[in-house]
Amino acid sequence: MNTTVGVIFSSINDEQVPELTKVRSKGSIPYGGRYRLVDFALSNMVNSGITTVGIITKNNYQSLMDHLGSGKEWDLARKEGGLILLPPYSDESEMLYKNRLEALKGSSAFLKKCKEDFVVIADSDAVYKLDYSKVIEAHIEHNADITLIYHEHESANSSYIILDTDKGDRVKSIEINAHAKGVKKHYINAFVARTSFLLNVIQTAISRGYTSFSKDILLAGLSTYKIYGYKFDGYYSNICSLETYFKSNMDMLDKAVRKEVYGGRDIYTKINDAPPAKFTETAKVKNSLIHDGCLIEGTVENCILFRNVKVSKGAVLKNCIIMSENHIGEDCKLSYVVSDKDCIIGDGRLLAGCEKKPYFINKGTRI
Repeated sequence: MNTTVGVIFSSINDEQVPELTKVRSKGSIPYGGRYRLVDFALSNMVNSGITTVGIITKNNYQSLMDHLGSGKEWDLARKEGGLILLPPYSDESEMLYKNRLEALKGSSAFLKKCKEDFVVIADSDAVYKLDYSKVIEAHIEHNADITLIYHEHESANSSYIILDTDKGDRVKSIEINAHAKGVKKHYINAFVARTSFLLNVIQTAISRGYTSFSKDILLAGLSTYKIYGYKFDGYYSNICSLETYFKSNMDMLDKAVRKEVYGGRDIYTKINDAPPAKFTETAKVKNSLIHDGCLIEGTVENCILFRNVKVSKGAVLKNCIIMSENHIGEDCKLSYVVSDKDCIIGDGRLLAGCEKKPYFINKGTRI
């Protein structure tokens, strides 16, 4: 895999989860008690042997830069290659990119300098574990121009691209923004191509005034390019709304899912040293993920608590996601709540949402 370079979009779908992307890019959304969404795409690449990864940024990427640092947690702090933050505009313009195609055009200079034969492009808004080396093998075996990674599931989300493939996995048709019922082959916004091929396609598309990668390249190129699919069978969760963010986090309370996502090859992240969580005699905890630095004096059930969360005596939390540095006051009752970082919930507060619409608390709020 030292013949492969990776490119990750950190902000391409920020508008899908506005509650969580007001102060950060989508890739830096906290997840699972200690991770950020970008950790999954980045760890997949590193675990596949990819040692040069470019991160395409856009808006609100300060927290992303703080999280990634030099890339040492992913073994990407290197003199050659390693982790490279790419600007949100092209060499010819100071305007922010408007779509995926313009973003890829902006990364052309980076790709031209790379000596790797293949490129893996992935978004940072999904939770899954995949060995990209197997995708590369299938790509070479098919002598494909583009290999699109897909996952079979049922979804009401119309933002997916749905593929139809033949027995040999060659893509026969593509549906964009389709409201499809039943289990379908959903493209997960990750693909493999030869670096030289991708650069040529990008240059041609820009010169012709194309604006959509999915419509003007994938859909229009079905009869011209050899486009194949690669089926991914493992756990997959796309974060495309606050509801899906909540559900995906709650999935991590399932031991089998947690073992699949976090077992085997590691998901790497920035390490923040903190003392172990402390549970007092009044604490009651059931089926929850409680991370470093937490102080639990109340009741916590089916919850995910990030670092340094205090749950005061008499407080009851059920089905909640509480991010770092939150303080939950005495005798509070929280149910189906997603609280961003640095919030203070005063004594005796009663806050409740539901599974389809969790109650969201903005970063730094005091209630």
